Amino acid sequence: MNLLGNIIWLIFGGLFIALEYFIASVLLCCTIIGIPFALQTAKLGILALYPFGSRISHNTSGAHGCTSTILNIIWFFVGGIWILLTHFFMGILLSITIIGIPFGRQHFKLAGLALTPFGHTIS
Repeated sequence: MNLLGNIIWLIFGGLFIALEYFIASVLLCCTIIGIPFALQTAKLGILALYPFGSRISHNTSGAHGCTSTILNIIWFFVGGIWILLTHFFMGILLSITIIGIPFGRQHFKLAGLALTPFGHTIS
């Protein structure tokens, strides 16, 4: 079922979202300061390619806790809020119909990760 969901997801906008993330990742790599953010947008792009069956987990190791928090705060103001709003509104629009509810749920999953991408892993 995950394979079918991922194929339908790619056809109806998932590929566009993933390309958007990958383009942003390449642009962020142009500066040294943007490289950590580029890695996170690449992580979001990979998740946008196949969200069905993917799980997001919070890193429990305390080694990067303070750094992740600071980078998440910077990310929130730079681009996280806009990506969150995009996924949130897409999730609401897709959840209007019964067929679109699973795709809306995936947008809500992506919205949560788009708000605070640092300190999470995708499995």
